Amino acid sequence: MPTRSLPLPAAAHAPASAARAAFLNVKDAAEYLGLSPHTLYVWRHRRQGPPSFRMGPRGRVMYRLEVLDAWVWEQEQADSRSNAALNPLSSAPQHRDSGPGA
Repeated sequence: MPTRSLPLPAAAHAPASAARAAFLNVKDAAEYLGLSPHTLYVWRHRRQGPPSFRMGPRGRVMYRLEVLDAWVWEQEQADSRSNAALNPLSSAPQHRDSGPGA
């Protein structure tokens, strides 16, 4: 009985497609993050937001997918609603000193 080979994944056929998946342009990065491209351009100008770089002869602004994921994780950790250690409701209540003569 002859063995039947399974088709290779699309990335195995075209290494360029794997590179395209690893790097996102501004439009694709904005869509991935749920933001507008304008927001990413403003953040880049202000040196805020996820790290980006210029790539290629035309100097297109690009984002690494793994860096975007790490940046989102950092945002989650910095937010007290996502990080219980930063939530003020997680700490013991502080009592004020009633002051002199109390």
